[in-house]
Amino acid sequence: MGQLSRLESEPEVGEVIVSEADLQARITELGARITADYAGRPPLLVGVLKGAFMFMSDLSRAIELPVETDFMAVSSYGSATRTSGVVRIVKDLDVDLADRHVLVVEDIVDSGLTLNYLQRYLLARSPASLEVCALLVKEGQQRTAIDLRYVGFHIPPDFVVGYGLDVGERLRNLRAIHAYSGDPSGR
Repeated sequence: MGQLSRLESEPEVGEVIVSEADLQARITELGARITADYAGRPPLLVGVLKGAFMFMSDLSRAIELPVETDFMAVSSYGSATRTSGVVRIVKDLDVDLADRHVLVVEDIVDSGLTLNYLQRYLLARSPASLEVCALLVKEGQQRTAIDLRYVGFHIPPDFVVGYGLDVGERLRNLRAIHAYSGDPSGR
């Protein structure tokens, strides 16, 4: 390991929770598993913006199938750091899901309420199948039963930043996932 980057030396950026090397190794494993599971039926990857964009980019390159991609933006946080439980579709999909094999790509599962809503919303569009690939699952935080086919890492219930995850739209571009020790409201 070399010196800390300028971003990593920000006072509120805490310890590394998942290193860049561990992220890339696990994404390669997930890509191989998805490639095997979806052989002969390439999935439509549905990225949940904004946090999942880096993960989805790397994951799509690790899948050795001709995948298609689309994005949704949902909000259950507003400007808060804990889910309100009220989900709002901010940007919907551009493609029809009927009879498609859909793989939702999520950055982090916290309470599970947003993901539960999103799964029901997408199932109403009659996909051939619907599965979820979540990079991170916070331990002990789920308030609803969730079915995750693919999980990158289980992490402690800390507020985290980096690799697409932000605080006040900042620190998404950290290469690893770090604990965040500042005010999670981004102030």
